[in-house]
Amino acid sequence: MNFNLGKEIAELHKEEAWGRTGRNSKTLAKQPDFRIVLIALKRGRHLEEHSADARISIYALSGHVKLQLPERAVDLPAGHLLVLDRALEHDLEALEESAILLTISWPHAAEVW
Repeated sequence: MNFNLGKEIAELHKEEAWGRTGRNSKTLAKQPDFRIVLIALKRGRHLEEHSADARISIYALSGHVKLQLPERAVDLPAGHLLVLDRALEHDLEALEESAILLTISWPHAAEVW
């Protein structure tokens, strides 16, 4: 698989969901044990508190986002990467128009499927 992330972000901005909700996403890779999701957010948009039953990484491709973790807040400007352990509650706010790349990994999930 090969992706032009700039082009993918531009495509997300053209879709109806972007104009209507101020956020849009696309799953770029989906396997039983691995997923990569591109998420575009307008300034001020939130991904409300949630957690994943897997380890995740969040890479800020553009803009600037802030994650609220149980014990602290983490600024994630463009070019920064954050790795979170499984089941860690967090929410995310776009401090400016942003695009993030979310990677989710479920160890041993392939055996379950």
